[in-house]
Amino acid sequence: MADLKHEGRTAFIPFLVAGDPCLSTTVEAVRELDAAGSSVIELGVPYSDPLADGPTIQSAATRALERGCTLKAVLRAVESL
Repeated sequence: MADLKHEGRTAFIPFLVAGDPCLSTTVEAVRELDAAGSSVIELGVPYSDPLADGPTIQSAATRALERGCTLKAVLRAVESL
C-alpha cells in the first residue's frame, strides 16, 4: 500500500460477503479479483446481527446465513486460496 501511495496510484479494494451466493462462488470471485489486480480483497463474514452494515450487505449476509455459511466454513474456504 505504501508503494501505491508513493507512486500516486489508487488501491483497488473490493468487498465481498463470504458465502453469497455460495462459498465456491466466493472463492472463484476472490481468485478473479486477485488476477484482476486487487490491492487487497476484503471478505465480510456473515453474522446474524449486521446492524452496522447497510441494507445491501445485510441482505447478502442474511442470504449467506440462510444457506448455512459459518465462520468455520469461511476460514476453510480462505485456506483453499
